[in-house]
Amino acid sequence: MSRIAVLGSGAWGTAIALSLYRRGGHHVTLWAHTPQLAQEIVAAGENKQFLPGFPLPSQIVVTGEDRAIADADILVAVIPSEFLRTTIARLAPQLHNGQVIVSATKGVEDHTYLRMTEVIAEALEPTGLQLPIGAFSGPSFALEVAQSQPTAVTVAFKDAAIAERVQKEFSSESLRLYTSTDVIGVELGGALKNVIAIAAGVAAGVGLGYNSAAGLITRGIAEITRLAVACGGHRETLAGLSGVGDLVLTCTGSLSRNRTVGEALGHGRKLPEILESLGGKVAEGVRTTRAALGLARKHGIEMPITEQMELILDEGKDPREAIRELMLRPGKGEHL
Repeated sequence: MSRIAVLGSGAWGTAIALSLYRRGGHHVTLWAHTPQLAQEIVAAGENKQFLPGFPLPSQIVVTGEDRAIADADILVAVIPSEFLRTTIARLAPQLHNGQVIVSATKGVEDHTYLRMTEVIAEALEPTGLQLPIGAFSGPSFALEVAQSQPTAVTVAFKDAAIAERVQKEFSSESLRLYTSTDVIGVELGGALKNVIAIAAGVAAGVGLGYNSAAGLITRGIAEITRLAVACGGHRETLAGLSGVGDLVLTCTGSLSRNRTVGEALGHGRKLPEILESLGGKVAEGVRTTRAALGLARKHGIEMPITEQMELILDEGKDPREAIRELMLRPGKGEHL
């Protein structure tokens, strides 16, 4: 029986903990960043702030104590990208050789342009620990995972045997995992699709239709793939669950926070007001946009959709003008 600790008690972390519990055969711990937050969840019997309506069985240990993760065999990091580095550094004294870390955070760190597995590895460097760190990504809204709706995702580790171990430990009748050794492609697909989802929301917000959405999604996956391949990812990965699968979901699904942010921008609302209305939930694409462009410039990759999203998010550019500029770019071959 494995001991699995889920680090982060947001909607996605809570949904993963529920999925692992329902699968059976695990001791599951849900770690919250403060004891107070953990106590609130325990007292309510559910995560009222982030995933209301889903009772948490008493067998899931909800805690804000760092030492509670020391005995875990597998740790699942579901911490917002903004806080991932400091949180892992805080928890590092509790970690030890023999543990495996699965990153389910989707983002690129601002300023460093590092992927989340790289951020975790750097945060562990002072301890000397070199734990296996992999990525877990794919089309997966937390609400639907919590509802036990059939969901398929990808888990990637450089070591295929570890990916297969996590696949075996996590797979259930409602959650199907496929394995990969392309950690770069899986991570960047999951992170960059959030930027395109904001763009899809903007298009919907200004009243554009299905033609526009289809074109945006298709050109979006081309943009994501260019950068992922330049960083060492595999093109075929971006045609899979963690690439086009996740992109389609977040660009079209009403549960997508990133699409919701974009739609509000398209309606003319201001970004600070929109983010405040999320009630503490995170739209990772807002932070990832700037970091993605930094990574793209580092590798000399053109990302026109992402560039326009940065101008809308950071400089308040009119969404209609951004779309107009995308349409009037010089012509080129489709696969260039």
